[in-house]
Amino acid sequence: MNDAIVIGAGPNGLVAANVLADAGWQVEVLEAQDHPGGAVHSDRGVHPDHVHDLFSSFYPLAAASPAIAALALEDFGLSFSRAPTVLAHPLADGRCVLLRQGAGETAERLGRDFGPQDAQAWQGLSELWERLDPWLVRAMFAPFPPVRAGLELAARVRAAGGLRLARFAALPVRRLAEEEFRSEAPGLLLAGCALHADLLPESPVSGVFGWLMAMLGQQYGWPVPVGGAASLTDALVRRLVAHGGHLRCDARVDEVLIRSGRAAGVRTAGGETVEARRAVLADVPVTALYGGLVGWEHLPDQLRRDLRRFQWDFSTVKIDWALDGPVPWTCAQVAGAGTVHLGADLAELSDYALQVTTGRVPARPFGLLGQMTTADPSRSPAGTESAWMYTHVPQRVTGDAGQDGITGRWDERETLAFARRMEAQVERFAPGFADHVVGRRVLTPPVLQGLDENLVGGAINGGTTALHQQAVFRPVPGTGRPETPVRGLYLASSSAHPGGGVHGACGANAARAALRAHRPAVRRFTGPVLSAAQRALSHHPLESARTTARPR
Repeated sequence: MNDAIVIGAGPNGLVAANVLADAGWQVEVLEAQDHPGGAVHSDRGVHPDHVHDLFSSFYPLAAASPAIAALALEDFGLSFSRAPTVLAHPLADGRCVLLRQGAGETAERLGRDFGPQDAQAWQGLSELWERLDPWLVRAMFAPFPPVRAGLELAARVRAAGGLRLARFAALPVRRLAEEEFRSEAPGLLLAGCALHADLLPESPVSGVFGWLMAMLGQQYGWPVPVGGAASLTDALVRRLVAHGGHLRCDARVDEVLIRSGRAAGVRTAGGETVEARRAVLADVPVTALYGGLVGWEHLPDQLRRDLRRFQWDFSTVKIDWALDGPVPWTCAQVAGAGTVHLGADLAELSDYALQVTTGRVPARPFGLLGQMTTADPSRSPAGTESAWMYTHVPQRVTGDAGQDGITGRWDERETLAFARRMEAQVERFAPGFADHVVGRRVLTPPVLQGLDENLVGGAINGGTTALHQQAVFRPVPGTGRPETPVRGLYLASSSAHPGGGVHGACGANAARAALRAHRPAVRRFTGPVLSAAQRALSHHPLESARTTARPR
């Protein structure tokens, strides 16, 4: 019998399985698709000579993640490549602002192009990062509350200014840019990074999120796996198998089996019962786990009420292109960037984000464009480019800020109309771009969800990044931990803290929680403490489930 079953072979599920296998547990991963990886997958579906990542592509969070680093995936065939420039943001006047690996390089370029005051301000932001590193990232990825990392971080926060740093963390990125920079260009770097999530330039904490992504780029670059995103998945699978784990694809799980209030295994769509001696870990959306794989009769009423308030992040539309030559950027320096942000100024970024937030398909979509052959020359023949661009659209469309009457049905007409809108955004900064397209694939929200069921409605972050659904509020108000109301069942997906991105922390945290629950000394000494904490949260599902859940 397996010690643990992991539902889903996305990056979090595979990291969780590896952590458990390292501890000597017998682990089996069950994946519904015919291949592992979830949103870490690549193919040649656009053009036979071009490798494209269907979903995620750049992995700064993986490069910084202690959970990924601990697996030593380079020993299992993984290698990363980086573009000469991390990020470029072309401007309407033909110039561009660049993020380079190394704080000094970014500041030097800012000083040369936009003045010494902006260079000095950027250097100050970089020095703040250096004072908080590595404890900020460790605290961010650790199970909540992050005890050791949190204490170390608190000491550095006090040294860095305490309340002033707290104010910095709360700032919207627009206000941060206004306070720090003389010109708008450096603020565009931060605002574009914040829009990787569903954070408006005017949203609280969007400043610190944009700063975090930019500083990760300076320290680690935004690396890509050599050969395609699937290379990261392949390394995780090879490592799991080498450590005694098992993976089965085409093995959809329909139900978590619960006996006497405890997860005892799963039942597959084919009717097979797969037992688990110790734990079941679910790398699935929280909305698929509660009320789906686990019936509401096993769960407290409060959880059901809370889950109605769960908020998804924005939907996504992505285009993959095979190009017969490099993108003809007006600003030549953009050619060396792995990632390009497309939006003329902060006002345009704010208009876009507000339109999406209020249910309208954006008239001028802010674009995140990847030049994958620039980042990894193995992706397509020399002199060509494998490229993509994605943007966000509303989960529920109430109108179209453009002129095409897009309603959110995403039929052929609407898909083609919005694709033209996205390509027009590229043409603004790279005239003649369309002449180089030799292959195209458009992935709308229903297509994305069809390819990976965790991308609910085309959401790529497992739920909103907004403050009201982070830490102790993720996925619902409670402890911010992977434990669920059902004993032996753990939420291991990006719906759990710390949320979206390919960092493996959600899976690693779930696996470590399962391991802690089966260490006798830990249960003996921490059990009373945990029980007291749960009594203090008596209205929360984790406590009420122990008395209200009924065995099937």
